[in-house]
Formats: sequence, structure tokens, C-alpha cells
Amino acid sequence: MSVVVGPESSRVICPTCNLEVMSSTEGKSSTRTHLIALLLCALACWPCVPFLYCTDCARNVEHTCPECHNYIGTYER
Repeated sequence: MSVVVGPESSRVICPTCNLEVMSSTEGKSSTRTHLIALLLCALACWPCVPFLYCTDCARNVEHTCPECHNYIGTYER
């Protein structure tokens, strides 16, 4: 069961270790990120593609527990 989370680190109760923690976050590229990159390449905007992978604008945010390192939830952009 995943917890509803947002784009920033959140104070949550970890479903695995039952501690109240501030979640750790990491941006993850998704299928949507790759499809946008492919579309940009097809439209001859290939210089813009690296920005999709270097910024959080088109990446999902995965939240994990800093204590037990288990998955808490994902915020999808």
C-alpha cells in the first residue's frame, strides 16, 4: 500500500517500520519523459532533450523511508 505524497519531501508514517519520518525523494524518468524526449527529437528540438533529464519538470518523484529504505509512494508528474 502506498501513501499519497507530493513533489517535495513529506512527513509520513512509514508503512513498513511504522516510524514518523521525513521521506527521502529521488527524481525518476518515466515512460512519459522518454516519449516527450522522442517527440522533441522528431520536431528537431533535440537540444532541449537533456533538460528533461536534468530537471524535475518531466520526472516522477519517488519517496522512500530514510530509516528502512523501503518504498513509500510516487508523485507522478
